[in-house]
Amino acid sequence: MPQYAAIIYASDVDPTAPEAVDMMKDYDEFGAGARAVIRGGAALYPTATATTVRVTGGKGGDIVTSDGPYAETKEALTGFYLLECADLDEAVKVAARIPGAWDGAIEVRPVVDFGQ
Repeated sequence: MPQYAAIIYASDVDPTAPEAVDMMKDYDEFGAGARAVIRGGAALYPTATATTVRVTGGKGGDIVTSDGPYAETKEALTGFYLLECADLDEAVKVAARIPGAWDGAIEVRPVVDFGQ
């Protein structure tokens, strides 16, 4: 059965912060309801904790890091789910129930199967 990444773009909130308790209840509820198709996933800390890595000069070049995300946006990559669904239509229906879709966006993309 095909797998889909449901990539969550939502407000840049720390999911471990006390003020995120209600939001996390919604995610727990989603997780319980979609348990049959969820194959993995993770929440991410806010973009302020990100480190961006570049290699100048291509392969073998100098490693350059900078604090924070690559680009500043209203919505940030806050997490993802790996869903195993019959088809894209089912994956979209599941993604629409992810709380991040209510005030952000969920990008659904098929996962490449390298046969491993």
